[in-house]
Amino acid sequence: MRVRRGDPRSPEGRALLGASHAFLRAKYPPEANHFLGVDALAEPHVAFLVAEEGGEALGCVALARLDGYGEVKSLWVDPARRGAGTGAALMDALERLARAQGIAVLRLETGDDLWEARRLYRRHGFAERGPFGDYGAGRHSVFMERRL
Repeated sequence: MRVRRGDPRSPEGRALLGASHAFLRAKYPPEANHFLGVDALAEPHVAFLVAEEGGEALGCVALARLDGYGEVKSLWVDPARRGAGTGAALMDALERLARAQGIAVLRLETGDDLWEARRLYRRHGFAERGPFGDYGAGRHSVFMERRL
């Protein structure tokens, strides 16, 4: 498996993000969904990463460079590939990229019952914290941070 830079506007990017957004829309009310759209993920301050194997896109994650920190966005792994290390490979690549860009703090918002994602984040050194940036407290949101 390899992780590389991708384009969220590409067919593979749209497919991965479409699956992620459909899952989140089915799970949470609109006000609890904080995902970025394809165009926002294509902005210059955002790096979009894709995990692939044998030419097949398995998952994605994005790193948004913000004022004083980087935000982890749009982590998604094809459900058929979960448990095979795809999420860990994406997070490892994101952390290497953040360090290379001089980002010292990573933050994220995730769903309160996205247990697999929360376990992955904890394994990568993230700990819970309060809301940050433009986020407000919400009953479905969990906020996490890691210092690099």
